[in-house]
Amino acid sequence: MATEIKVPTLGESVTEGTIGEWLKQPGDAVAVDEPIASLETDKVAIEVPSPIAGVMQELKAEVGDTVEVGAVIAIVTARAAPAAKGEEAGRKEQQADEGKEERSDAASSDSSQTLSPAVRRAVLEHGIDPSTVKGTGKDGRLTKEDVIAAAKAKGDTPAPAASTASEAPAPAQAGARGTERVKMTRLRQTIAKRLKSAQDTAALLTTFNDVDMTAVIEARTKYKDLFAKKHDIKLGFMGFFAKAAHLALKDVPSVNAQIDGDEIVYHDYVDISVAVSAPNGLVVPVVRDVDKKGFAQIEKDIADFGKRARDGSLTMDDMSGGTFTISNGGVFGSLMSTPIINPPQSAVLGLHRIEDRPVVVGGEVVVRPMMYIALSYDHRLIDGREAVTALKIIKEAIEDPTRMLIDL
Repeated sequence: MATEIKVPTLGESVTEGTIGEWLKQPGDAVAVDEPIASLETDKVAIEVPSPIAGVMQELKAEVGDTVEVGAVIAIVTARAAPAAKGEEAGRKEQQADEGKEERSDAASSDSSQTLSPAVRRAVLEHGIDPSTVKGTGKDGRLTKEDVIAAAKAKGDTPAPAASTASEAPAPAQAGARGTERVKMTRLRQTIAKRLKSAQDTAALLTTFNDVDMTAVIEARTKYKDLFAKKHDIKLGFMGFFAKAAHLALKDVPSVNAQIDGDEIVYHDYVDISVAVSAPNGLVVPVVRDVDKKGFAQIEKDIADFGKRARDGSLTMDDMSGGTFTISNGGVFGSLMSTPIINPPQSAVLGLHRIEDRPVVVGGEVVVRPMMYIALSYDHRLIDGREAVTALKIIKEAIEDPTRMLIDL
């Protein structure tokens, strides 16, 4: 019996996607709920599972094809029952066949069912047998880092990209320089369009300040062990900045608002998009109700998003909404930047690296751990005074974290 595999619902306002990768080929065994394809949308890559166990019969689309929701992209044929034979012989043969199938399914499951798209790419790139690598992820799942570590242990390096048809006949020459053309992923194309649209539409300005991180660093040093023991999560900087941003957005509502046509939409809640680097580009999952959450839950949400961004398991719902964005270029060593807003939001906070610098405190020059912070904003909605005020509130909350506890 043949079953059609269709493009699933992709989320609000998303009507189509692009075939990013076929995880199964015709003739391959397929387990129930095993991913058969990776589908790229405007916001995130998702996996399309098979609803039945069987054999991949036919692919109805190629990598790079745009497919609409509900379109048939593959055919899977269910496994046929064994032919009737003598009762006892038939029973034994059927049991043997089922045992083979179970072993085949288990092998298939071990090698591919639990692998994310990012891990599969790493496995193919480094030529690693996933069944020989111990997973360190949740429930023993294999991660991209596990594959890379295994490859390094073997001393392997990724295979070079194949030459184009026109280059293949020509012998390689010493010192020759080449080029490679790679089609942009759908996610990268969308990022490019959205950010360029933000520049074309919004009146973008950026205001800067610097923050003395002494108080926050001391708080983390003093309580990090107790915090981790109680909440099973590390106490990071993002929790502090998210709560500081909440204070700023509450006192300066326009920074938490957006323009819709000729109207301004104000939000009585704070949903903060946190910029996370993923294999296919920058994604911005949303930490919801920051105004109602404590440090521990915020840190857990952010850590979970980071992990799922790396293994490709973020969903459309994770990416939807958001009233304000925080982007931390400091993790890559950035000293200062002018972040760009994430439409339809009107402002974004940019964090940067912490470094010891001489500053004047009480008339004396002292060395303090300092960070430059930047607030880019849409001047159509947010006045300069409001932007500077919001950034100053964030600065004051970080330099005196007690403000976050007593709501100042």
